Amino acid sequence: MRGLGVSMALPLLDAMTPAMAATAGLKTAAPARMAFAYVPNGVIMKDWTPQAAGAVFDLPATLQPLAALRSEIVVLSGLRHHNADALEDGAGDHARAAACFLTGVHPKKTAGADIHNGISVDQIAAKKLGADTRLASIELGCEDSRTVGNCDSGYSCAYTNSISWRTPTAPMPPETNPRAAFERLFGEDAGLDPKTRARRERDRQSILDLVQERTQALTATLGPPDKVKLDEYLYSVRDIEKRIEMAEQRGPGERPAIGEPAGIPVLFSDYVKLMYDLQVVAFQTDATRVSTLVVGREGSVRTYGEIGVPDPHHPLSHHRGNPEWIAKLQKINQFHVELFAYFLNRLKQTPDGDGSLLDHTMAIYGSAIADGNKHTHFDLPVLLAGRGGAIRPGRHVVYEQTTPMTNLYLTLLDKVGVEPETVGDSTGRLEHVTDL
Repeated sequence: MRGLGVSMALPLLDAMTPAMAATAGLKTAAPARMAFAYVPNGVIMKDWTPQAAGAVFDLPATLQPLAALRSEIVVLSGLRHHNADALEDGAGDHARAAACFLTGVHPKKTAGADIHNGISVDQIAAKKLGADTRLASIELGCEDSRTVGNCDSGYSCAYTNSISWRTPTAPMPPETNPRAAFERLFGEDAGLDPKTRARRERDRQSILDLVQERTQALTATLGPPDKVKLDEYLYSVRDIEKRIEMAEQRGPGERPAIGEPAGIPVLFSDYVKLMYDLQVVAFQTDATRVSTLVVGREGSVRTYGEIGVPDPHHPLSHHRGNPEWIAKLQKINQFHVELFAYFLNRLKQTPDGDGSLLDHTMAIYGSAIADGNKHTHFDLPVLLAGRGGAIRPGRHVVYEQTTPMTNLYLTLLDKVGVEPETVGDSTGRLEHVTDL
């Protein structure tokens, strides 16, 4: 819908199905989506990995927030990112982990402008899936960082800042400001200079207000199911708008004493949920079918006072066996999983075609570091959620510990109709994703 210089995408409605197809009893197939969420600094693996393989397994402490979604996830053990290892390049595991996570490529060690990595799986997918959407992909983050300079033992900040790479020399920096991300999805003023944008924001009305007349006209033509679907969607967009506006209107005394962009909620949980909600609405409207979220950049020193962990994250990950530090790190790991569970629930509760968004999404959650204390890059913590591409969830699948993580990506790309010969260091398709 368009109104007064603003355009807004709509969810898939029954009324959009061609009349002849409806008469023939055919349904419009819902598109497949791909979402990738990255968490930094590794996890406490004993509290992550289920003891039993197969469909009968217990969820360890860190995965407990997913108990109600157990039938919607696959825990994948044994996958490895060999190219995140030093390979004679010395220190810099955090930079290599982030750069390698979606590319499977060993990044060039440089702190200068001559960065070189690989093309990430999300961008391989976006190149094809993006042909049918307004945005090829969206890249979001929950921790601001610079993109130039040395951020890890001689590795450019571009490596720790971005997990998405359009070309080997072109990282896709994540948008960390919810307002800017919202404008990219729904507004047409995202490219304006800061002064003009600030003036428009002072005077702007809600996007929904600007298209209200056309919304009312459209609603009058819809059947009962479509009216409910449209109402739920508009409520979601309005809710996101209000949460962004509330965050922007907070007084200086209510903001955390760190240099975060304007518009970010004070509580980290609210921040991450807002970023997950933006992805849900983007998928719901088919604005894009590919998303990435950097929950925290590698080497993050974020503190988590809201869950009783005031210590910086990265130093805690180097716990050296200290039981108190291990307990705090596990608490952070579990908190991150809890927020991912929120995302999955939102996808599951959102109707899409003949099912839900979760039915038509493949969501990858994980890290390219397993043990943060030792900087290991094998037997990585990885979850696959959703049923998009005929995925069969509700299992714990264990692979040989030499299995490239990129074999999973190669398999998932096949499921959405993108069939590259290789991704990074892949050696073939991954078994047991759909056949058990």
